[in-house]
Amino acid sequence: MPQRGRPRGFDAEEALDRAKDVFWRQGYEGASLADLTAAMGINKPSLYAAYGSKEELFRKVVTRYAERDMAYARGALAQPTAYEVVATLLRENVLALTRSDCPAGCLSIQGGTAGGTDSAPVAEFLAASRLTGERALAERLARAVAEGDLPADADPAALARFVAVVTEGHAVHAAAGVSRADLQQSAEIALAGFAAAAGVASPTAAR
Repeated sequence: MPQRGRPRGFDAEEALDRAKDVFWRQGYEGASLADLTAAMGINKPSLYAAYGSKEELFRKVVTRYAERDMAYARGALAQPTAYEVVATLLRENVLALTRSDCPAGCLSIQGGTAGGTDSAPVAEFLAASRLTGERALAERLARAVAEGDLPADADPAALARFVAVVTEGHAVHAAAGVSRADLQQSAEIALAGFAAAAGVASPTAAR
C-alpha cells in the first residue's frame, strides 16, 4: 500500500531531485508550490503529507544535495596532504559548479538569495550549512598542522575561510555564466595563494 498522501508509484528520491532543480533555478522564495508540485508530479496535499511544508522539503533537498552533489568535498578532505585537500576541493568544486546536467552554480548559494523576512530561517540554515563545511576544512587543516604537514604557525581557520570565500565566489560567477575554463584559472591562482599563505610548496614548484 502506498503511504497516505502519496500517489501510487511515488519515488521520494526522484521527487527530491526534481524539487532540487526547481529550488536551484528559482531560489527558495521564487519556487512556488505550483512549480514544485508540477515538477514532482504530486498535488499540494501529497506534498504536505510527504514533507510537512515547503521549508521542510527544502531542507531535505539541501541534505540530499550535500550528500550527493557535494560528495567531492568529503573526498577532498580524505586526501593525504593539506595541499592536495585544497587542490582537490578547488578543482572539483569548479567541475561541480559547471556541470551540464545541473543549473550553473551552487544550490546552497542560489537557493537563499534575495530572501525576505519570512524565509530568514532558510537563509540561516544555508549559512549554517556552508559554515559547517568551512569548519570541517579548518579541522582537517588543523590536523595537518599537528602532523607537521603544515607549519606550526599556519592558521587553519583563516586558510579554510579563504578557500570558502573562493568557492562561494566561484558559485556566484558560475551562475552568472563565467566559463569552466575561466573558473579553473582562478582556482589555480587561489591554490597558489593558499600554498603561499600556508607556507608550503606546490608539487610543481618543488620539482
